[in-house]
Amino acid sequence: MSDQSHIGHDLAPGEEEQHSVGTRILGYIVGLALALLLTATSFFIAGTDLVWQPSIPVALIVLAIAQMGVHLVFFLHITTGPDNTNNVLALAFGLLVVFLVVGGTVWIMAHLNANMPPMDQIMMRQ
Repeated sequence: MSDQSHIGHDLAPGEEEQHSVGTRILGYIVGLALALLLTATSFFIAGTDLVWQPSIPVALIVLAIAQMGVHLVFFLHITTGPDNTNNVLALAFGLLVVFLVVGGTVWIMAHLNANMPPMDQIMMRQ
């Protein structure tokens, strides 16, 4: 593939076809290093008192999103290129399913208590 064919869209690390195996392995090593750094940072933030306590959940969410981005780019090679349209659509559909399942579960759990009869009525039925 010529260099002209990749102009106009992104290349993920490891997607470069002309480069050697060493360059591809370097991309995976960089991704691994970033993933380990983000994981270590998450554990540090969760286990220390140096961070303002109310900000810990927000920081963990931001680090988790960054971790997902690292995995998508460095390991799954998801880019905005025209040849990755199916990958992006599959990822979007997967996220939709996850949000529907999590949202439905939270909704059911939130409304479960309101629809339950009081405990004394349950005990009298037995």
